[in-house]
Amino acid sequence: INTVLQSAFFKLANIIPIDDAIKYMKDAATASYGRKGEKIVKMNHDAIDMGAKAIVEVKVPEEWKNAPDDAPAAAVTGSRKDLVDFVNNIEIPVNAHRGEKLPVSAFKGAEDGTFPLGSSAYEKRGIAVDVPVWQPENCIQCNFCSYVCPHAVIRPMVMTEEEAAKAPASQKFVDMTGMPGYKFAITVSVLDCTGCGSCANVCPGKKGAKALVMDALDNNRDKQEGFNYNMELGVKPEVLEKFKETTVKGSQFKQPLLEFSGACGGCGETPYAKLATQLFGDRMYIANATGCSSIWGGSAPSTPYTVNKKGFGPAWANSLFEDNAEYGYGMYLAQATLRNQQIAKVLELSKNAEGAAKEACEAYLATVNDGKENAVATEKLIAELEACGCEAGKEILKNKEFLAKKSNWIFGGDGWAFDIGFGGLDHVIASGEDVNILVFNTEVYSNTGGQSSKATPTGAVAQFAAAGKEVKQKDLAAIAMSYGYVYVAQVAMGADYNQCIKAFNEAESYHGPSLIIAYAPCINHGIKGGLVNAQTEIKNAVAAGYWHMFRFDPRLKEEGKNPFQLDSKAPSASYADFIKNEVRYTSLTRSFPERAEVLFDKAEKVAADKWEHLQKLAKLYE
Repeated sequence: INTVLQSAFFKLANIIPIDDAIKYMKDAATASYGRKGEKIVKMNHDAIDMGAKAIVEVKVPEEWKNAPDDAPAAAVTGSRKDLVDFVNNIEIPVNAHRGEKLPVSAFKGAEDGTFPLGSSAYEKRGIAVDVPVWQPENCIQCNFCSYVCPHAVIRPMVMTEEEAAKAPASQKFVDMTGMPGYKFAITVSVLDCTGCGSCANVCPGKKGAKALVMDALDNNRDKQEGFNYNMELGVKPEVLEKFKETTVKGSQFKQPLLEFSGACGGCGETPYAKLATQLFGDRMYIANATGCSSIWGGSAPSTPYTVNKKGFGPAWANSLFEDNAEYGYGMYLAQATLRNQQIAKVLELSKNAEGAAKEACEAYLATVNDGKENAVATEKLIAELEACGCEAGKEILKNKEFLAKKSNWIFGGDGWAFDIGFGGLDHVIASGEDVNILVFNTEVYSNTGGQSSKATPTGAVAQFAAAGKEVKQKDLAAIAMSYGYVYVAQVAMGADYNQCIKAFNEAESYHGPSLIIAYAPCINHGIKGGLVNAQTEIKNAVAAGYWHMFRFDPRLKEEGKNPFQLDSKAPSASYADFIKNEVRYTSLTRSFPERAEVLFDKAEKVAADKWEHLQKLAKLYE
């Protein structure tokens, strides 16, 4: 129900007769939503009628004019003083719409515009009507629910027997599969959950019985205690040794360093970004183009990117549509220059060092291009340099934060990557440098109202393409692959969890430019049933041949193998049936049925031709 219409009605009812206001609003609703079907129009008409019936006079007591402000002052606590001070002194007043009353002195220490990471964790809003509730007897411990959760509110928890005994009474748990002596649980931050239901949708359960069911938030507020306890326990190294972080299940035992964002419930973008932070977040640089990902990624004053127990997390900054790729490239060049200076100093020190210091230098230099291994080697090197106290070591320690290999990423949507920022993106991938690019492909300019982009497919309705997009979408992946030395992947999380995480790991490990294009359903698509079905819609897109999954790894060519790997199977479902599940296509049928038939046939042929081309690439080295 469109509550915006209710609000507009109340305003109109004050200036014109009620009957006229009702007619005016219903005519407006019909004009605005007519192409979305009679059901949507009726829902809006019903909302207007509800608004009319809700008009009652409420007499306010006269003494309320001078009511004292005796509400207790909100305050938060925590171990990170910089974050706690920021939340208390800036975030809480701004969220209360009192930001304009803050003195300049409140921003002392933040003159350069930096905000501490992790502040979104203090915005426990409890906005969901229904939240997921774990049914342990039906759980197969796959961690799929955590993998797809757009807001990182679902986390698997591993406890020792002793820790389980101290868990809150509301927390259920079972014996952990594959780790005798440990307990397993799924915890939910019900006060951060948006209630999208994506987790319950993908849950395989046992024998048709789901391990996650949706139930009213008010019945499950005590579940927050289990989640909070999980956060205190943190990640167990022995669990990551058993279940590798490069696997779907293992990755979810790592802390997400993107949590509790303001993205739409069921968002198709955030699961990809969250996964990246679980894999590389403690050493990430992120340059983010303006768009949805900059809104859910950094809407002041709240910051959903956060840090781990050691205080490490993504260094995130936002730039414009037109120059974000260059901005991210500049971030890479700056830190790479400083790091290369450090590498040269370590190399010089290793020539004269002895014993443990020499071993630490050599281990560092041997792993200089391996992000994960180099992080471990860097810790050992810093410890040795601090212990030895030599002048060369002290010089290196002055800029010790630049010793470890960083994971450099550039984030943005298709409006940025395919359109406005394409020139810069092309420049970066052509550079040959070790920069990773993640494109959230919603096939439309999502954040600014759903305008058509070069990623919009033939036949889709969008702003500036009200009669359906005429030309086919741009093939950004093919352009990138034409360079021959760029790692390129198209991924679809809901269609193949394993292919998605494999592409992320391969891209990051590739010592050169990489481009991942991720299919991301959006609220602008008008998916029937809503974004609760986002992951199912991704799966259906691949099954229908609408979206194709593949990976292009230049390293394979050096080994005499085909660098192109086609991960999609031959289409097994109807292309026409797939697009009929989205309003962006069905609205064209309502408005221009004959044109819709022509464009949809054209779009299906484009998809079939692309599949045929991809098959040829897959057989190139046979």
